[in-house]
Amino acid sequence: MLHMIQKAKDQAAELTRSAYRAAVSDGTLPEAEIASVPVEIPKDTKNGDFTTTFALAASKALRQPPRAIAQALLERLALEGSYFDSAEIAGPGFLNFHLGQAWFGDVLSAVESEGEQYGQNDELAGRKIMVEFVSANPTGPMHMGNARGGVLGDTLASVLSFCGAEVSREFYVNDAGHQIEKFAQSIEARYLQLIRGEDAVPFPEDGYQGEDIRDLAQAYRAAHGDALADADAEARRNTLAEFGLSVNLPKMKTDLARYKIQYDTWFYESSLHESGYVAETVDKLTDADFTYEKDGALWLKTAEIMAANLRREGKKEADIEKLELKDDVLRRANGFYTYFAADIAYHRNKLAVRGFDKVINVWGADHHGHVARLKGALDALGLDGANRLDIVLMQLVKLLRDGEAVRMSKRTGKAISLCDLLDEVPVDAARWFFNAKPDTQMEFDLGLAVREDSENPLYYVEYAHARICSLLRAMEAEGLHVPAAGDVDMAQVSGEAEQALIKQLAQFCEIVRLSARDYDPSFINRYLQELAACFHRFYTACRIKGESTELAQARLKLADCARAVLRSGLKLLGVDAPEKM
Repeated sequence: MLHMIQKAKDQAAELTRSAYRAAVSDGTLPEAEIASVPVEIPKDTKNGDFTTTFALAASKALRQPPRAIAQALLERLALEGSYFDSAEIAGPGFLNFHLGQAWFGDVLSAVESEGEQYGQNDELAGRKIMVEFVSANPTGPMHMGNARGGVLGDTLASVLSFCGAEVSREFYVNDAGHQIEKFAQSIEARYLQLIRGEDAVPFPEDGYQGEDIRDLAQAYRAAHGDALADADAEARRNTLAEFGLSVNLPKMKTDLARYKIQYDTWFYESSLHESGYVAETVDKLTDADFTYEKDGALWLKTAEIMAANLRREGKKEADIEKLELKDDVLRRANGFYTYFAADIAYHRNKLAVRGFDKVINVWGADHHGHVARLKGALDALGLDGANRLDIVLMQLVKLLRDGEAVRMSKRTGKAISLCDLLDEVPVDAARWFFNAKPDTQMEFDLGLAVREDSENPLYYVEYAHARICSLLRAMEAEGLHVPAAGDVDMAQVSGEAEQALIKQLAQFCEIVRLSARDYDPSFINRYLQELAACFHRFYTACRIKGESTELAQARLKLADCARAVLRSGLKLLGVDAPEKM
């Protein structure tokens, strides 16, 4: 796809190189090996649309003042037929380029010809990537952290796909281990309390206290009566756990679908244990001499693995010692494998069995200490965890309502659930606001999310799209249609507001690339806000109705291109682009 900003940068660099070669040929400048020609966009557009520091960088090698080099280049720049109308020297030797009508016209042509594919690239073509996100324990309702992780993971997956990758979305169901035992014991206690009375049956000290556990116990009893009252304890717990999961998992899928999230795979932890894959993975670590036995348990030499990795990275021994690295239990003395062992097996499955080139997990910041341990274990298995596993750590969410902290959930009495949230605010608002920069703590204001004014950034962006749609309908009713880009006289849209809007449209390609590179799709939120602002400024400064047909059509084309890019950006975020508001 056409990346018009990169094309202009490449052209400015080539024009500069050609000018330098010409200056060498006629003896004005000496010949030297020049590594590159850096071209950037100046912060102040008064300094041109693009600038190169070539003259400053080459001054030492050429043994001439930067301005003298820049002057020699300027005199030999062959701008005819290029995207640039003019160039000039500024400051100590910057060479600034000014775009001409051809570039602005090609931006509109690219938006028109590429349609919904505008902004796509193939940088990740041929790459098979899994994004695993949310993966909430199925022992209770999904909470606010899951709400944030859901939109970050889903939007990141969309961006990676837009950049050419073959992407799979996955939910890891923790349906085995200690939390399921605790889940079963909690339902069991509530179930027996219904039969024998609350005072007659103690509730586990570390049990799940939510009302959802009471609901599950009541639902099982309503369907099956008191049949489990005198059953074997282990059989009773297994039955109640299976029942609880049969209720909670469909509810999770329903809530996530409401949140516009659909997974390609729901992967069950229990399948790793039942197939023997956890045991096999641990055996491989043992065969590679990365485990040892102590106190009846099997331990992973985590400290040794991580220390070796840190040494390869150039860390000093004194700094490594300060970390006080510790080993991890893989198999307890009772013969049960730990969650960490299952997690290693799960990620081995992702990389070795299913063959993903890259695995990306979206985790809460409280999992920070787990990252290096897991990568190290995969390295020990020869799976290059250091490079093939990436973790996006997201910070906590602080929930507000009109500036005041919200702490309690109306349903559970403990934490705000995803379901509670979507009862309070529109899905699109939740998706927009949670798609904030992952490594910063965010404040989600329920009051702001439902406001219908420019203070609400989503409303501001959606209003820009709806406003353009309304404009197009009104103009069409008057017989004025959007022309093809090739029919637009670009001289008609050469004003500051018009050119600023076109430059903003061109930026979309780079924003998509940065979002994928940094695993940070919040670039798109910020971009769309600025695009909406550019359009509103353009619409205020540039009349359409009442102008000549040629001018009105040119500006109408520009507005329509803004509409198309706003729509594409919102689509990447999983947010609707309303045509009326």
